[in-house]
Amino acid sequence: MKREDLTEKLLDIKREKGWSWKHICEKIGGYSEVLITGAILGQMKLTKPQAANAAELFGLSKAETAMLNETPMRGMPMPPTDPLIYRFYELVMVNGPAWKALIEEEYGDGIMSAIDFDMVMERLPNPKGDRVKITMSGKFLPYKYYGASGNVPEYGFKEG
Repeated sequence: MKREDLTEKLLDIKREKGWSWKHICEKIGGYSEVLITGAILGQMKLTKPQAANAAELFGLSKAETAMLNETPMRGMPMPPTDPLIYRFYELVMVNGPAWKALIEEEYGDGIMSAIDFDMVMERLPNPKGDRVKITMSGKFLPYKYYGASGNVPEYGFKEG
């Protein structure tokens, strides 16, 4: 079985049982709903105890359970074609240069980690139509300047 096949099996069971993502996440536990949903969709991995919880919930074999604990091949072809996912891509294309400039001005020469990262999604009621609020928090990782010596900074932290 390939990981994509397991994803389809899990989604079939979700549909057949009428489960919500919230229900699945509560039963598996231990991480944010975004991470657990991502794991069921094949983009993240679960810990062994979480994979065991998922196996009990979905009635999985040992091999399928082990697959949920394996590091997945992450990502998708670019640009994405799904309209909702594409809008996130569009946000980065349009706002990315400004985010980059503002992060570098505040922190220095580096990146925001997508590995040491947190994300929370909230629904904000609004009479004109509910809003989606996504809060992202990633560790700042400065670039290392190779061969630095003397008074030359070794890392790209903002200079004081």
